[in-house]
Amino acid sequence: MDTLSYKTVSANKATVTKDWVHVDADGQTLGRLSTQVAKLLRGKFKPNFTPHVDCGDNVIVTNAEKINLSGKKWDSKEYIRHTGYPGGQRSLTATELFNKGPERLIENAVKGMLPKNKLGAAIFRNLKVYVGSEHDQSAQKPKTINLNDLL
Repeated sequence: MDTLSYKTVSANKATVTKDWVHVDADGQTLGRLSTQVAKLLRGKFKPNFTPHVDCGDNVIVTNAEKINLSGKKWDSKEYIRHTGYPGGQRSLTATELFNKGPERLIENAVKGMLPKNKLGAAIFRNLKVYVGSEHDQSAQKPKTINLNDLL
């Protein structure tokens, strides 16, 4: 008997195909860029997305210094950390964090959109953020993606 069989395909480490993707942050808004990058890292644009497997792409983000924040977020958005000692809470505004390293703004935003477990940490290692238009992953031949086309 010739019948159609519909089976759910679940990806695993052996069947996953990971590509290299290049994203240009020039003129992009931080939150909108970060959500798209997080989806690419997780693999949510792929038809064989599996939540418990690292099936996303490796993402390279360039021109981190040309990112935009809407409204008054440059002065009002705070990044809070703790030293571990009593009374050790420290905070930086978005402007101060940008001056220390523009790539840290994008890394913090994307990391907050990933799962808070070992899988999220493994997925975060697939993200490379660079200041300027040059990057070290040219040997991987990354495919350039326009984020405005993904919406």
